[in-house]
This record gives sequence, structure tokens and C-alpha cells, in this order.
Amino acid sequence: MARAASPLMTRGLPIAVGAASVIGVFGLLEALLRLGVVNRYIVPLPSDVLLSLERIIVEENVLARMRETAYEVVMSGLFTILVGVPIGAALYRWRPLRRALEDWVAALAAAPLVLAFPLFLVMFGRSSTTVIVMSVITGLAPIILKTTEGFVATRPVLINVGKSLKMTDSQMFWKILFPSALPLIFTGIRLSWTFVLISVVGIEFLINLGGLGQLINDLAIAVVDRIRLFGATTGNKYLPPVILSGPADGLAVCAPSAHRLLTPPQLAACRKVEEEQIGGALCVAR
Repeated sequence: MARAASPLMTRGLPIAVGAASVIGVFGLLEALLRLGVVNRYIVPLPSDVLLSLERIIVEENVLARMRETAYEVVMSGLFTILVGVPIGAALYRWRPLRRALEDWVAALAAAPLVLAFPLFLVMFGRSSTTVIVMSVITGLAPIILKTTEGFVATRPVLINVGKSLKMTDSQMFWKILFPSALPLIFTGIRLSWTFVLISVVGIEFLINLGGLGQLINDLAIAVVDRIRLFGATTGNKYLPPVILSGPADGLAVCAPSAHRLLTPPQLAACRKVEEEQIGGALCVAR
């Protein structure tokens, strides 16, 4: 019988492989640039980008810009959760409503809402409110769809057990439906916050308002100067994407841990038993 993998290997190995992959890609890009395969006037050396990190943080006040962008991302993300999860639950509860609106919600995810920023500027002015409102709308679709999918995917046997115990509708929701839907809800949250992060920075760039989006805009204008375009500061304009990767990676790492903390122990134990049974059945079939 095969030994079960340790928790450290289960959680640490994917992170280590991901980090090694990123380092390997940048190392390969560095080699291609130094060998002349890729034009160094178009793509800067990754080492130059890292070396300019200290200077760009000091000169461009990156920490203050990051605080502003982080505030807008967190506020937008929290509002998407507070609005999206109840809407997803309502779509599950009323099937005619789900059949009427589900396709429209999916279409909302594909709509280029960022093009409507002049309308939001007229309604809310050139302020953080515009960025937050547009980002909330952008991030609603994935969390609504995944929340509905999570409730629909609840196994009928769990619902039947709740009925046999004569649970009320409230007990059925909080003790069976919601814990069972948590994995897909957190998947929706991760997707939603990714959309929110992209939307916040993109709108900041378009309206040239604070945060890292304005920094990208400022550096894009600054590269007209040939010294900044071809000199040691070439990599400055590539630093905001590097900085933005931190919150996204942090969310990807923290979301599974939050899901495990919120899942009731009894439900987690049932899932573990089912996985073992399925694994044993597969071994027998082989």
C-alpha cells in the first residue's frame, strides 16, 4: 500500500515547482536577451528590472501608490463577495430566475465594461469611487456563477440526510448547502479578485488617477525620453506588473487555507472518506 504524501509535500511541492518555473522562464529570457535572440531595445533584461527596483520605489513613491491600489482592490473585492454570493444563492433558490438570468450573467463576464468608464466618470466623478464601482461590476460575474454552481452541485444524499433530520431551511443552508458549496465559492472569489485587480489598475491607467495604474501611465510617457528608453532605467516600466503579481499569488496561496478553515470538520471528514473509497475502487479496477 502506497504511503500517503506528507502535508508539507502536498502543499509545498506545487509552490516550489511554480517558483522554480518562474525563475527558469526569466533565466531563459535573460539568456536569450544576452545572446541577441530577443531584441534588448524592446524587452529589458530581467536583471535590469530587479536592479532598478530600489530606485523606482524611492523615486516614484511606489509604496503610497500600492496602498491606494490595495485599498481599491480590497474594497472592490469585499463588495463583490457581499453582493455576488447572495445573488448566486438567490439564483439557486429560484430556478426560473436562474434560467432567466444565468446567461446574462455569463455575458456580463465577457462584456468590455472598461469602455464604459466615461459614463461612470460622469456619474461618480474622477475619484476612487469610479474605480471601485466599475471593478465591482467587473468581478461580479465569476463569483455569481461559481456560487450558483456550488449550490447546484450539492449531492442529493446530503440534502436527503438533512430532510431526514427535519432541518429547517436555515439549518439546511448553513449546515449542508453552504459548506458543500464553499470550494466552488472560493474558486469564484479567486477568479473575481483577479478580474478586480486587473480592472482597478486598468481604470487607474485610463483616467490617470493615483495607484499603480497612474505609475504605469507616467512611466509610459517617460519612455519618450531616449535615455529612459534605452538606458539603465529601461526596466522601470516593467516593475508595476512584477509588483502586481504579489497580491495575485498571495490570494492563490491563502484562498485554499481559508476554505479549509471554514469547512466544518464533519464535512471534511466525509469528503476524505469518499476520496479514499474512490481511490480504493480505482486501485481494484486497475
